[in-house]
Amino acid sequence: MNRLVDAARSVLAGPRSTTTQRTRPSRARPVAQPASAGRRTTAAPGRSAATSGAYPGDFHGVVRAQYDPHPDGAPDPGEIVWTWVPYEEDHAQGKDRPVLLVGRDGAWLLALQLTSQDHDRDAAQEARAGRYWMDIGTGPWDRQGRPSEVRLNRVIRVAPAAVRREGAVMPHALFTQVTDAMTKARG
Repeated sequence: MNRLVDAARSVLAGPRSTTTQRTRPSRARPVAQPASAGRRTTAAPGRSAATSGAYPGDFHGVVRAQYDPHPDGAPDPGEIVWTWVPYEEDHAQGKDRPVLLVGRDGAWLLALQLTSQDHDRDAAQEARAGRYWMDIGTGPWDRQGRPSEVRLNRVIRVAPAAVRREGAVMPHALFTQVTDAMTKARG
């Protein structure tokens, strides 16, 4: 009986790898590079990444903020959605996180990243590093009801197909406060 169970497990497991290291199955990603030590990372999303499959870099132009949410499953400015966000220092690495969609750049959506980490305690250090944050409170985008902050001076391009899920529609008055602060922080 044990041999029969072992044989069934062997068939279900598939062919054995010739390497001794086990690898996790992952979603297709166009850029696969080793993760940075000490933090959870993934490579860029394998979806259409707007059209070319490669992240063109952060947006540095003038953001024409627009509030046009439609909770219909398609991502729109004014919504907080979850997507892959590249690290600032290495666009080939990043992680899945919530972002506020603030506008468009051609086929790309423009977004500001959110965090539940409190940067009030280290505001001076963050400012010296060129990172400016604004408290936006709690909302349905965080299932645990944690207060959130939005980074004001880094605008990320997001491919609409790379949005994993909609989190919430930001109230219009708060959206206006955020985009006004974004404009001021970006000079």
